Amino acid sequence: MQKDCQHFLQKKENILPNTKYCEECKKQHLPTVALRMCLTCGHVGCCDSSIGKHATKHFEETGHPIMKSTPDNIWKWCYIHEEYYGF
Repeated sequence: MQKDCQHFLQKKENILPNTKYCEECKKQHLPTVALRMCLTCGHVGCCDSSIGKHATKHFEETGHPIMKSTPDNIWKWCYIHEEYYGF
């Protein structure tokens, strides 16, 4: 896990998740494998192993660069630099 990405330096510790589930999956009645939370706005989306891939779609639509695994908060991912950062 690298720490070269400047996006990881942006402190957004006060961002809370908007929901405890992937809103898009719930609306579309899709199963969810794991959840990811956007560290810019708190959007919760499903991971790329899920059918909807809503966390990645959120990045593609908004450009918000960093998300974290949730609820376990083990790592962050930068979509722009394609880098992980462990807590």
